Amino acid sequence: MNRTTLLQDRRMEKFEEILKRWHHGELSGAEAGEFLGYSERQFRRYRRRYEEDGLDGLIDRRLGKASTRRIAVDEVMWMLDQYESHNAGWNVAHFHEHLQLSHGRPWSYSWVKTKLQAADLVPRLRRRGTPHRLKRERKPCEGMMLHQDGSRAAWLAGRPALDLVVTMDDATSTLYSALLVEEQGTASTFRGLLEVFDAKGLPLSPATNPGKSSSATFVCPMIS
Repeated sequence: MNRTTLLQDRRMEKFEEILKRWHHGELSGAEAGEFLGYSERQFRRYRRRYEEDGLDGLIDRRLGKASTRRIAVDEVMWMLDQYESHNAGWNVAHFHEHLQLSHGRPWSYSWVKTKLQAADLVPRLRRRGTPHRLKRERKPCEGMMLHQDGSRAAWLAGRPALDLVVTMDDATSTLYSALLVEEQGTASTFRGLLEVFDAKGLPLSPATNPGKSSSATFVCPMIS
């Protein structure tokens, strides 16, 4: 007995149990259907089948039968041979279009791609976009890592917009330096670091993340 048959037997036992509770008035039709994962209408339909044919009426007659939509193995092999012999190097979109226009095959793009990838005839492309960042634990001790970030401070009333450059600790979120400058740049970065170094000591191994971003991370184990 395979797993599918075992699951079907378990569903039939569950149906009989719920049906008894329905007969005793413990459950409404809607509640009985919800317990079984059915709608109320579907529960009524299964109940009638059970009353007419017993447990045999609940048997899923699709078990053991091949799907009518299943594509024959020789067709799959023909498709793979066609690609390997005549269309090697084509991308999936072009090959799928060729199958439809030149050979009249109505197969879906996703099915063709899956079969070609399973046969290692086309590569599995990596997911596009930047991977989601996992949450990082804070550093255990103050001074192990500093964060410096600059943002436009347009909220200052009566003054032109300025850049707020903040240097803070990773472990405790302690604010070490905050500068208002006309535009963030190398000079403001050094000014913020100098304030931190004067107050906390020199870093053992400073490092920055280069790039166009307005934020930078400094790995700075402090020594006083």
